[in-house]
Amino acid sequence: MPTELPRLAVRKTYKLFIGGAFPRSESGRTYLVQDHNVALASRKDVRDAVVAARAAVPKWSGATAYNRGQILYRAAEMLEGRRGEFAALGVPLPEVDAAADRWVWYAGWSDKLAQVYGGANPVAGPYFNLSAPEPTGVVGVVAPADSPLLGLVSVIAPAIVTGNAVVVLAAEPHPLPAVTLAEVLATSDLPGGVVNLLTGRVAELAPWLASHADVNALDLTGVAEQPLATSLEQAAAGTLKRVVRPPVDPIDWTADPGLDGMTAFLETKTVWHPKGH
Repeated sequence: MPTELPRLAVRKTYKLFIGGAFPRSESGRTYLVQDHNVALASRKDVRDAVVAARAAVPKWSGATAYNRGQILYRAAEMLEGRRGEFAALGVPLPEVDAAADRWVWYAGWSDKLAQVYGGANPVAGPYFNLSAPEPTGVVGVVAPADSPLLGLVSVIAPAIVTGNAVVVLAAEPHPLPAVTLAEVLATSDLPGGVVNLLTGRVAELAPWLASHADVNALDLTGVAEQPLATSLEQAAAGTLKRVVRPPVDPIDWTADPGLDGMTAFLETKTVWHPKGH
């Protein structure tokens, strides 16, 4: 009788998340993290991610705020169901729970922010003057390394809840929770391209994101090295991007996030309309 060979477990390869799909890097490169092969993204992958994000903006920004809130809430539901998987990656369970709660918090703001940030303006004349917030467009984000899940959610959620699409550079030393979060989002009814996530060397990828003419804004929260942050700001200035600078002091990711994360990537559209007589 033949000896039954032991089964070899299927080894997971952590890929990129672009346009709702999980491609390998076009370069074919990987790097090793916690004994796992993780895709090492290239300049071409950055360009592909920006193209996917730009294509997603019209549908996502055109969705109702209530619908965007539903999808963010769905992300919380799916994250809640995978608590054990994140814990196995080394993310403490309290952080996993806080990340799910953070999705719910932003979902609740989706259809309320316009009332807080916009409204009717008093004018001296027979006109209505209305201001309404609108998304900036495509936002490049450098994720924080000190909180690979809660911090990541805290920079993605405020940007997309208001109708923007994002290209996220995952924390270089902690990409596994980021790719697993991408798998959560892929099953959360989020349209492809709204969130695109790249793993690899931040110092290699961020300059291409900062200088890309089709990226409208840049969140440098996760950039720890001041020389790199300065060079990225200079590159972003070449295309007049709005830039959120790295924090001066460490961020308490468990604290109330406030509205700044959402309003940072909004434009205000003001409309004049004559009053009837």
